[in-house]
Amino acid sequence: MREVTGILRVPVLDRQGQAVDTVEIDPALFGGKINRQLMHDVVLMYLANQRAGTHHTLRRGEVAGSTRKLFRQKGTGYARVGSIRTNKRRGGGTAKGPKPRDYEYHLPKKAVRAATRMAILSKFVDEEVVLLDDLSLPAPKTREMAALLQGITIGTRTVGEGEQAREQRLTLRDTTVLIGTPQLDHMIYRAARNLPGVRVLPVAEFNCYTVLRYKRLLLSRAALQALLQKYQAERAAVTT
Repeated sequence: MREVTGILRVPVLDRQGQAVDTVEIDPALFGGKINRQLMHDVVLMYLANQRAGTHHTLRRGEVAGSTRKLFRQKGTGYARVGSIRTNKRRGGGTAKGPKPRDYEYHLPKKAVRAATRMAILSKFVDEEVVLLDDLSLPAPKTREMAALLQGITIGTRTVGEGEQAREQRLTLRDTTVLIGTPQLDHMIYRAARNLPGVRVLPVAEFNCYTVLRYKRLLLSRAALQALLQKYQAERAAVTT
């Protein structure tokens, strides 16, 4: 369990990646704690619930074939052998193989919601949140979204070795990005749906697995405001 105290300050960027403002966020809105074990348990639950569970193998008694003993028990000089359908033989059954099963299970709702808050808070603490002043696009075109992501620098990396080593700029196009919107935004969704590693989701539909799956979280001022209002309302409902 990790306690998060103090006000978090997140820079607000324009489309060129230049800081134009700063937003202060109270960690208490997201619970003020980060429990890695709880987030791990919730992610495992999401992954398990996605499994189809349709795997099926034939065991010794289910494989088609004769049940006769291949040759007599003694006198041949060979090792003892019984049915041709044994798992030791090619084409035989599978020993203790998987059968269809349901992997679905659910953790308490409060735990799942708390894990989502912790995942979002961890993004702010690790400085993996990119806050834009405005996320609107002139048209629902992939090139518009690609240009927007390409224009925001998130760091540098060294390319080459020795005398040929040089610094290369890293942008949001070089990583995976979860774009949060205040509500369902068809224009943003259509502009980003063909970009690999990019997903658009309303902030009300965030969950622990989706937030942690993507390396960067891209929010606009409006999306951040919607997110904060959501958790302020939840916090007020709990205290009253």
